[in-house]
Amino acid sequence: MLKFFYTFLLVLGAGYGSAARAESVLFLNPGDVDEAFWVSYSQFMQAAARDLGIDLRILYSRRMPELTVAQARQALQGPDRPDYLLFANEQYIAPQVLRLAQGSGVKLFMVNASLTPNQLSLLGERPDRLGSLVPNDEEGGYLMLKELIRQHPPVAPGEEIELLAFSGLKITPSAQLREKGMMRALAEHPEVRLRQLVYGGWTRKRAYEQAKLLRHRYPNVSLVWSANDEMAFGAMQAYTEAGSVPGKDVLFSAVNTSAAALQAKVQGRLSVLVGGHFTLGGWALVQLHDIDRGVDIGRYGGRDRQIPLLQLIDTATAKRMLAMGDSPDYEVNFRRLSAKGRPSSYRYPFNLQTLMR
Repeated sequence: MLKFFYTFLLVLGAGYGSAARAESVLFLNPGDVDEAFWVSYSQFMQAAARDLGIDLRILYSRRMPELTVAQARQALQGPDRPDYLLFANEQYIAPQVLRLAQGSGVKLFMVNASLTPNQLSLLGERPDRLGSLVPNDEEGGYLMLKELIRQHPPVAPGEEIELLAFSGLKITPSAQLREKGMMRALAEHPEVRLRQLVYGGWTRKRAYEQAKLLRHRYPNVSLVWSANDEMAFGAMQAYTEAGSVPGKDVLFSAVNTSAAALQAKVQGRLSVLVGGHFTLGGWALVQLHDIDRGVDIGRYGGRDRQIPLLQLIDTATAKRMLAMGDSPDYEVNFRRLSAKGRPSSYRYPFNLQTLMR
């Protein structure tokens, strides 16, 4: 079985020669090779690596946690070990990776999902775990539903606004947190009734099949909340085929700033779009580069940080992001973001505004 998994490894990377040896980083990307979010995530990391002079390799695990663990085992116990291993606690695999890393000499950094409080209490602190960067997933889910409700026409007293929700994988931390944010917004609006929450597995096809059934079951739904863009497009397709007009008859929301999602926002088919967290891996490389140069990142906001990357994307911002296209360097000077030599009051400016300057 392990041999089967390795046939799916896709390696993206390049060395960046210089007089000094470049630090090597391996990122275990939990997504698929054609998944818009995770591809853009990797592209931003590659731009950061080019600017910082980091030797970056990326392996995709196609949303198979057992493959991520197999990749980690090979990287941590094989002959060609990186200086740093970057990975997400997707489907709560971190304890297995930390066990494999014991005594390997490889330093660990987590992105998107870090150790849960339970995992941390069981595993304790370790010198090879350098830190983590995670986005504001709970707030993202909250902002998305609040803005959907704000855009919905007012209803008379006693009337209800009906909502459908599409989440990702039930055991994925980001999905759980976005749901939690949605529920927080829902508690503030008793006029909104959640008809059903389903798990679309982050995929367009599954959400499409689910939405075809749900639109018949709940014909009066006028709000559709989705934890990513692919599921939003799947649900949108089902409603469009039934004659509904997205943005008019039914308001849709999504997370992610893929070109398709940005275009749908500009066109008005997506009423609400939240995004910006595709930059997280690139920002993490800035911190790893600082650590490699002797910077104590704990002095600059803490070594385990949540940063407010998920924000509402309005039409003007969507147009600007579309105009940027697939710029190979994103016009970001990553080296200037370094904390080296800065006063302790300095905070890394990891946000969408840094990208948009």
